[in-house]
Amino acid sequence: MPENQINSVVHREIETNLLGGTPKYTRADIVAKSGIELERVVQLWIAMGFPVHTDPDAVVYTDADLDALRTITGLTEQKVIRSEMEVAIARTLGQSMSRLAEWQVGVVNSYIHDRIPEGADATALDSGDLDAIRRDAREIAARTVPTLEALQSYTWRRHLAAAAGRAIADPTEETTSRTLAVGFADMVGYTSLTRRLGIDELTTLLEEFESMATNIIARGRGSVIKNVGDEVMFSAQTPEDAAHIALDLQEAFEAQEDMPDLRVGLAWGPVLARYGDLYGSVVNIAARLTSSAHPGTILVDTTMSEALERDAEFYLKSLRSLRVRGFHKLKPHALRRNTRDQ
Repeated sequence: MPENQINSVVHREIETNLLGGTPKYTRADIVAKSGIELERVVQLWIAMGFPVHTDPDAVVYTDADLDALRTITGLTEQKVIRSEMEVAIARTLGQSMSRLAEWQVGVVNSYIHDRIPEGADATALDSGDLDAIRRDAREIAARTVPTLEALQSYTWRRHLAAAAGRAIADPTEETTSRTLAVGFADMVGYTSLTRRLGIDELTTLLEEFESMATNIIARGRGSVIKNVGDEVMFSAQTPEDAAHIALDLQEAFEAQEDMPDLRVGLAWGPVLARYGDLYGSVVNIAARLTSSAHPGTILVDTTMSEALERDAEFYLKSLRSLRVRGFHKLKPHALRRNTRDQ
């Protein structure tokens, strides 16, 4: 049996285990059983990142799919969330879970393929071999998925507690509008590196970058907002924390001979916090400063410079105004750690 057929067998067994049963409903069945209009069902399904089957009569939905649609629409009916937020929440949840699923499947897949007998892609496989592969796939999925799910749930609860703590600590401030330091740290020359490095080398580079950046940001009392390839976006509650994070990042990357140079941009001010991301002029300024910074340097905006200028730990140098997209004149300041020689 060819390898692609074996993979298909493994896929079906894992899918059945994960979905809690085989698909048994059409789109019309879901609408009838849930009492939710078709347009809303399709809209939520797409928002969660799932493709809509081209055949409306295809049997592709499970009891879990039905329960999920009832759950999210129930939150709206109970006024836990506003109706206009329903699709946005489904989309944010889908995007976050999709990324988690990618690496989790990688973990499970590698383990399963290690268990498939050597030479299993040959036509000599008999029904006994296939039964063994099906059994192994079921057992491995049943053993590993609950562990990953439990770890995922724990991490989510920990982050939820931390976010709730921040909101309670400042009850006068709206959760959607906050004053924060926003920063971007970008690996210089990443695009050219992707043309020279093999897949394994590139994977190692990105893993090292994300690991170092996450560790330094967390130790500096900051929060990672997102990683986008060669760049990490982070926030901090104070300008001082953000400045320390930026300096620590630069020093850590300078100490690594096999890592590209880093450039960092920081800005301070009000931002819109929406579904785990940050938006607004402060975010745009930090991004523009990052793209304008020379390798190995840190640029901060005027507002952040003014907040740091009386702190003896930092040395700030005013630079010429920049003309960047969206801003006629952006006044940057170079940030360095203060030393006795300065």
